[in-house]
Amino acid sequence: MKKTLFVSIPILIFLVLMSCSAQKAIQKSKVQTELDSLSYSYGVLIAKFIKETNNTPSVNEVVFAKAIYDYFNKEKTLINEKDAENIVKSNSMKRNKQVSNKAKDEGQKYLAENKKKDGVITLPSGLQYKILKKGTGEKPKETDKVKTHYKGLLVNGKVFDSSYDRGEPAVFPVNGVIKGWTEALLLMKPGSKWILYIPYQLAYGERGIKGVIPPFSTLIFEIELISIEN
Repeated sequence: MKKTLFVSIPILIFLVLMSCSAQKAIQKSKVQTELDSLSYSYGVLIAKFIKETNNTPSVNEVVFAKAIYDYFNKEKTLINEKDAENIVKSNSMKRNKQVSNKAKDEGQKYLAENKKKDGVITLPSGLQYKILKKGTGEKPKETDKVKTHYKGLLVNGKVFDSSYDRGEPAVFPVNGVIKGWTEALLLMKPGSKWILYIPYQLAYGERGIKGVIPPFSTLIFEIELISIEN
């Protein structure tokens, strides 16, 4: 009779302790029954949760396996549930703070160097911009809607949003976007194309956008003001 993953947890722990040979045995494991599928799915979701909530996952596989074994076999756990929740929460907060501090420091360093480059203008708010193409006509007002093409990047060069990639310009109120955009749009004329360098205070702040923009992120936008829509 083939054993399920849950029935074989003690064997799994033994295999983990066997180091290299254990890894080979685990790698050869197969999902063959409905319970196998469910068990493996739990494992995937737990691993995903650990990775997403801790940013950089780091676990002791042996101790992790022991906790699962103790809990499912109704053994007295070495750490109770309440304390476990507090430990995980504290660790998550610590890691989030580390990531946030890194993003903040990287952004400040980037802007400090960027302001020295030719053609980069720095405003009192901290917003920086560079004019790639000058436009003509009236500047938009805060109550206007505008049509733009844009591409948004993190300071590491990763693109997180692009109307160019979607193949369709975006239309939105001038006062309905992040502060850095609003400030820049009020200075631009239709036909203009600028690069914006936006400090986190004028972007998505201390929170960012989960899974897209980390907290405290300085952002870079290539933005083209196509027209004022009234």
